Amino acid sequence: MTFSLHRGESALLVSMPHIGTGIPAELQADYQPRALAVEDTDWHLDRLYDFLPALGASVLQPRTSRYVIDLNRPPDDAPMYPGASNTELCPTRFFTGDDLYLPGRSPPPDERQRRRDIYWRPYHEALVAELQRIKAVHGYALLWDAHSIRSRIPWLFEGTLPTLNLGTANGASADPSIARELQQVCQAAPKFSHVLNGRFKGGYITRHYGSPKDHVHAVQLEMCQVAYMEEDSPFAYDETKAREIQPLLQLMMTRAVSACQALYEN
Repeated sequence: MTFSLHRGESALLVSMPHIGTGIPAELQADYQPRALAVEDTDWHLDRLYDFLPALGASVLQPRTSRYVIDLNRPPDDAPMYPGASNTELCPTRFFTGDDLYLPGRSPPPDERQRRRDIYWRPYHEALVAELQRIKAVHGYALLWDAHSIRSRIPWLFEGTLPTLNLGTANGASADPSIARELQQVCQAAPKFSHVLNGRFKGGYITRHYGSPKDHVHAVQLEMCQVAYMEEDSPFAYDETKAREIQPLLQLMMTRAVSACQALYEN
């Protein structure tokens, strides 16, 4: 199995598409040696979101690194952010812009297709099935796509990111009432800067599955890693920082679920 799925009892499904760290042994010789440390992982999100069982959330996590395939990119590899630096479905660069593979070893089309079949398709089939199950039980679903990233990556964006980067695909993936609730929670915690639909508006998962007319609402949170860990190797988890931001994350998710539920109470 290339992913794990915990089924909860609430209307909330949390996807963590970049938490995986595995690179299959048969592929490792193609990468730059540095790649085996998988530095661009969304580190420790399972630990940071350890309150999800208390929320009754379903949780979907891959085991394979984004260096093998990016589960938050479309299967046709269309750029998510035209005009900006983008990583591909099968990435060929680190977030620094350096080559991920040794010269001449990046995956050819047939290998990219193989990876779609083995890793990408099962994850998305599981995501679709769980959303359908949740909708059948509750009549609606809230998909929370959880991410984290270093606060400064010049190849991808200028300057320093806000701590909390909320994305609703410019309002297309979730009802405006959900975004308003999230912004109100963030505004009440001014220590942590935030933005809605800034540099990160939501990737493929948010944009593709968020469909308010079908009672499925999707939000992406891209959070700066400095809020809960060391951003440089060895990427250590910082328990003190984490304990400070965890209640805010839990409140955001609780309020988002409540806002979603309120849309269908009558």
